[in-house]
Amino acid sequence: GIISLISLAVLSYERYCTLMRTAEPDTTNYRKTWAGIILSWTYSLLWTVPPLFGWSSYGPEGPGIICSVNWHSKDANNASYIICLFIFCLIIPFAIIVYSYGKLLCPVRQVSSIHKGPGRSREQRILVMVVVMVVCFLLCWLPYAAVALIATFGQPGLITPAASIIPAILAKSSTVYNPIIYVFLNKQVSEML
Repeated sequence: GIISLISLAVLSYERYCTLMRTAEPDTTNYRKTWAGIILSWTYSLLWTVPPLFGWSSYGPEGPGIICSVNWHSKDANNASYIICLFIFCLIIPFAIIVYSYGKLLCPVRQVSSIHKGPGRSREQRILVMVVVMVVCFLLCWLPYAAVALIATFGQPGLITPAASIIPAILAKSSTVYNPIIYVFLNKQVSEML
């Protein structure tokens, strides 16, 4: 799950940097691509390993069929990890996505205001793709984050195992939605299909 969130943030920032670059991108140089992949996996690893060494712990989630962070422990050790996880693995990636796509739309809007016709439809496609990706990000991860925070800081037993299963499935299935969104809303890819 964290790899998915961080990859979306890295991808959105890379799109922003690519569009803002004045020179033609070098499609034969994969150094930035590999750097993005390594950054995503390293950052995710840094946030998933601590429970193995005592900062919080892993345990059964929901009805006990999935494993996740122990959201139900009320001690300070666990609460501090949950807060850090919420900030560094949800809030910050979401802020990067919003910043990158927001900055990406500004130049596209300027170009399309100068060029009518195909530029306008391209702007609309990009806008729709960005909005759909951000909304799906929120729909997949906010319920899960809310349930985790309520389970950690709310009254014991407030979140039942049955109530936690839908947000967990939504969050974990988010990796499926983004490629589908990208394929169907990216004209170059959908024309090849």
